[in-house]
Amino acid sequence: MVTEADVHEVLEVLGAAGATARLSGGWGVDALAGRQTREHRDLDVMVPAQRVEAALEALRGCGYAVTTDWLPVRVEVSHGARHVDLHPLHLAADGRGWQAGLDDTRFEYPADVWTTGCIAGREVICLTAAKQRELHAGYTHREQDRHDLAVLDGLEENA
Repeated sequence: MVTEADVHEVLEVLGAAGATARLSGGWGVDALAGRQTREHRDLDVMVPAQRVEAALEALRGCGYAVTTDWLPVRVEVSHGARHVDLHPLHLAADGRGWQAGLDDTRFEYPADVWTTGCIAGREVICLTAAKQRELHAGYTHREQDRHDLAVLDGLEENA
């Protein structure tokens, strides 16, 4: 499982490698909530596409090894029970971005889908609740997806 301390460590390592990370997935939802709401198998991070190799090298230096390589879509690295899922993000100067998908698809990220969240007192860049909800569309939800959507519902009710 990935802990808050693991999130901090990975963000530090990636930042030092010039691969400033943006959170998505479950930890991205928890960043919006400002607290950990469930256990997490992995940490989903978007990193600048041109810094993926530097990010991988930095994580290898911390004991991580590539366990799933679907580049240019994603690459997962693992160290014991800790998993980090790197998603290459192609960023434009105006803040827009895109990520490669399977079968030559693309995920578009307008500049306004980024916000600031918090993990254990540390501010992080993450996707907005609306974009997180959008990314939860079009597939059968697992238990953790239903949990994350409920957290997003709570955030919207309290907004």
